[in-house]
Amino acid sequence: MGLVVAIGLTLFTACGVDTPASSPSSPPPPGTTTVLTTLPQPSPTTSAPPSSAPSSSSRQPKTGKVVVLDPGHNGGNSGRPGEITKQVPAGRGQTKPCNTTGTSTNSGYTEHAFTWDVSQRISQALVAKGIRVILTRQNDTGVGPCVNERAAIGNDAGADAVVSIHADGSNSAGAHGFHVAYSAPPLNAQQGEPSMKLATALRDGLRTGGFPTSTYLGSNGLAPRADLGGLNLSTRPAALVECGNMRNAAEAAAMASEEGRQQYAAVIAKAIEDYLAG
Repeated sequence: MGLVVAIGLTLFTACGVDTPASSPSSPPPPGTTTVLTTLPQPSPTTSAPPSSAPSSSSRQPKTGKVVVLDPGHNGGNSGRPGEITKQVPAGRGQTKPCNTTGTSTNSGYTEHAFTWDVSQRISQALVAKGIRVILTRQNDTGVGPCVNERAAIGNDAGADAVVSIHADGSNSAGAHGFHVAYSAPPLNAQQGEPSMKLATALRDGLRTGGFPTSTYLGSNGLAPRADLGGLNLSTRPAALVECGNMRNAAEAAAMASEEGRQQYAAVIAKAIEDYLAG
């Protein structure tokens, strides 16, 4: 979520700056959520992301767990500045712009495309384990949702975990590595120990998966934040993953590659599973 391209604002509240449910018996609000319940398991010979279309079959055993994945930004944001710059509640008495455009690599691969692809891959892995997954947006061509709406999706779903996926855009010399943000000081019980455990599980999973921790933000891969709207407004265990710095050549290359995105997704999905099993 780091630097913002096209519009200098902030999202669910991360990307180095700030970025910002449906029940089983009712359809998700149009243009807001997608419930992925039976995506096909990945073939051993392909790492393609799953389709975003929901399915009605139920071949996978259910765990009763619900995960909300929040792919940062959206592909249509840059074309609708009037909508994404409007001020919305962001917690702690603050307001923030509804959303932002996100950052990109120096070669133009966008954060919103990266987060959408990785979130779909995470969805596929979790659904294959019987976990119900809700996405905060349906595609990579829409606008928003606003940060407060993204938080509400997780709250309304009673999610066991809410994980926002982002990438940063720091131009600081040598800046690289991932960090995981969580709301601090906590505003409710779920922002306390549960969110801290989720953030730590994500940090440990990424580090075990071979990803380096941030050299420029946070400490030891964790970043307590009071300015991220989606985290401030959450009443569920929530964390935001800045997968790396899109302005770093090596990390940009990994994010732009299908193999790299699959690796990010696999370790994040495993970390979520470990948290839910904990």
